[in-house]
Amino acid sequence: MLKRNKYLLVLLATLTAYILFEYYRPKPIDWTPTYENDDKIPFGTKVLYALLPDLVQQSSIKTVRLPVYNFLTESKPAGRSNYIVVCRDFNADGNDIKQLLSYVRNGSNVFISAYGIPDSLGSVLGFKAEVKDPTLSDTTLLQNFVNPALRQPKGYNFFHDDGRNFLVITAKQHITVLGRNARKEPVFIKVQYGKGQFFIHNLPLAFTNYYVLSPKTSAYAFKALSYLPALPTYWDEYQKQGRFDEEQQSIFRYIRSQPALNWAYYLVVFGLIFYAIFAGKRTQRIIPVMEPLQNTSLDFVKTIGRLYFQQGDHENLTRKKILYFLADLRERYGLNTTVLDKEFAETLARKSGISPSEANELVRLLRDAQKSISLSEFDLLTLNGAIERFKHQTV
Repeated sequence: MLKRNKYLLVLLATLTAYILFEYYRPKPIDWTPTYENDDKIPFGTKVLYALLPDLVQQSSIKTVRLPVYNFLTESKPAGRSNYIVVCRDFNADGNDIKQLLSYVRNGSNVFISAYGIPDSLGSVLGFKAEVKDPTLSDTTLLQNFVNPALRQPKGYNFFHDDGRNFLVITAKQHITVLGRNARKEPVFIKVQYGKGQFFIHNLPLAFTNYYVLSPKTSAYAFKALSYLPALPTYWDEYQKQGRFDEEQQSIFRYIRSQPALNWAYYLVVFGLIFYAIFAGKRTQRIIPVMEPLQNTSLDFVKTIGRLYFQQGDHENLTRKKILYFLADLRERYGLNTTVLDKEFAETLARKSGISPSEANELVRLLRDAQKSISLSEFDLLTLNGAIERFKHQTV
C-alpha cells in the first residue's frame, strides 16, 4: 500500500510540475492559419471581425455556425444580405451550393476568400481556382486592385503566401476582374449572378490579424470588402469551428483545444496506464515454495522391513506382511479375512477384477504361509511377489 501511494505521489508531482512549467514559460507565437474570428494569433481574424460592422454600416455582424444549406433553409434570412466566408478551403456539397446560388440569385451577395473552392461552384460561375507548380512559388509576388481608385502604387506583398494560387476565368460574361497579381493573373473577381453578386478571392491570409494590423497591408482587406453594399451581414464560422460556439463547448472540447491542457490530458492518461501496468502488479511478498509433507509412517515401515530382512527374520516379516495385506483387503473391499477358502478367493476375484486363477493362487500362498511353522527367505519373496502383482493389477 505504501509503495502504491509513492507511485501516485510521483505521478501527481510530475503532473503539477509540467502544468506550472507550461503555464509560466514564454508562449511561442502560433503561426497556424485558423482564420477564426475569436483567435488573436497572427493568422486569426479577430481584428477584421471586430472592425467589420463599421465597414458594412451595421450595428453588429451575425456569426453563422451551421452549414450553408441549414442556415439558408432553416434561418431563411429576410431581405437582401451579405454572406462572408474566409477560410483555407471552402467545403460545400451540392445542396450547399444550390442554396447559395438561390440566395445570390434573389439579390444577396456572397464574399468567399479561400484557397480551395469547389469546382462545382466554379463551373456554374465561370471560373476555376488553380495552383501553379511548387517550383514557381514566389513569396515576393505583389497583389493589387484593378480599380485605379483602390490601387496602391507599390502593391501589396503577403509574404507568408507562396503566390501560386490564382483564378482562371472560363466564362467572361458577367465576370469582372477586381484584383490581379504581378503576373497579371486574376486573384479577385466579381461574378454577377441573378440579382446578386459573388465576390471570389483566393488569398485569405490578407484578412488575418497580421496583415490587417500591418501598416503596409492593412488597407487591402477593407478595400476588398468595400465592394459589399451596406446590408445585414453574416460571417461564416462553420467552415472553421463547426457547429458549436463557446457557450456550447464542453469541458473536454475546451481541454483539447488548448495545447498545454491537451498535453496535460495525454500525460495523465499515459501516467495512469503506466501506473496500472507497474503499480498494479501484486505487491505482497513472494510466497516460498513449500515442500509437501513426507509420509513418515511409510518411511518407518520401509525401515523396519529392511531391518527384519537384513537380520534374516523372514518369518516375522512374512507374517506382518500378511497381516497388513489382509487389513488392506478388509478396508478396500469389505472382505471377511477370517477364513481364506475357495469362497473367499471367488469374492476377491469378483471385487478386485483379477482372474480367478490368480486369486486362487494368491489365497493359497496366504493360507500356506499362515499354516507354516517356519518361513524361509524364498517363501517371503514368493509371497511378496504375489502381493505386489495383485496391487499393480488393482491400482
